[in-house]
Amino acid sequence: MARPERQPSKEPTIPAAARPAYDAIVGLTDAFCREHLTEEYEAMCRRLAGVLARKRPSPLVGGKPETWACEIVRTIGWVNYLDDRGSEPHLKLTAIDRAFGVAESTGQGKSKAIRTMLKIRQFDHHWTLPSRMEDSPMVWMIEVNGFALDARRLRREIQEEAFRKGLIPYIPGERSDAEE
Repeated sequence: MARPERQPSKEPTIPAAARPAYDAIVGLTDAFCREHLTEEYEAMCRRLAGVLARKRPSPLVGGKPETWACEIVRTIGWVNYLDDRGSEPHLKLTAIDRAFGVAESTGQGKSKAIRTMLKIRQFDHHWTLPSRMEDSPMVWMIEVNGFALDARRLRREIQEEAFRKGLIPYIPGERSDAEE
């Protein structure tokens, strides 16, 4: 009898020691994103919480869930220019702090700590919302022989190599690669 094909899980594997903190934090981020942001933000915040839960030792096991939830949303918002009036949705980062009951200085400091710990930067294709990926020019800039070039305009074999090295999020024209 053939076994059914295993479907990939959308829920990340979380160590048992970090599971209670992770569950509390994503409960808060999910609720916030549903009320103020989008499903994309919700998924990206869950992903960031999962990465933090899997760090050894997990920083999530110390501190209040509200603080971690705030900093996770704030970090994803920072990468995606959530506080830019031209973005939709638009929300000031300090409004995130207030919504979670976190002091602004704590909000800035912990968000910076997450960005430093995980080497997250603006235009970081690992943390850019999928809907903004195509329009984000910096996601596609790579250096070839000392020249900054838009990978979308390069030959296919160069795009494949850039994707293999993790320099671009997917091969242009093959959007499904970004969703794996």
